[in-house]
Amino acid sequence: MSEKYAFIDAEYATAPQQDEAPTVTQMCEWLGVAKSGYYDWRKRPESETEKRREMLKLKIKAVFEYNNEEYGYRRVHAVLVRSGESVDDETVRKLMRELGLEPCQPRPWRRSLTEQDSSAGPIPDLVCRDFTASRPGEKMVGDISAPRGALPYRPRSGRR
Repeated sequence: MSEKYAFIDAEYATAPQQDEAPTVTQMCEWLGVAKSGYYDWRKRPESETEKRREMLKLKIKAVFEYNNEEYGYRRVHAVLVRSGESVDDETVRKLMRELGLEPCQPRPWRRSLTEQDSSAGPIPDLVCRDFTASRPGEKMVGDISAPRGALPYRPRSGRR
């Protein structure tokens, strides 16, 4: 029920102009809730659970930002437990999702595989950098040659 009241409250608060927004009475009718229940919900003080969730959100955000936004919910949960907080890992996961906190795991540094081998010789330029042709199919540029010293392909015999 409180989700419907929160929806009414959010819709009414985010309307560009109060004249354009549907009235609270209309929204209560559309959602099938009592108008008096909505106003009672608005006057009600915040519950202890909600206060604790807000405090946890602050702690989770602080731990997340302190660790370069790399910690996921499991690591954040472990830090909170080590600091003496009694909280479930699923609660941490849900609160991180509500806050929109997504960890970014940096990839490990690896040597580039596209670096040229220092022992390899220069690549010959067989067309002298002239790729123009007077008609189609006159110059076909591509490297399909086998490395030096490689044996040509010979199909295997039918026996195994």
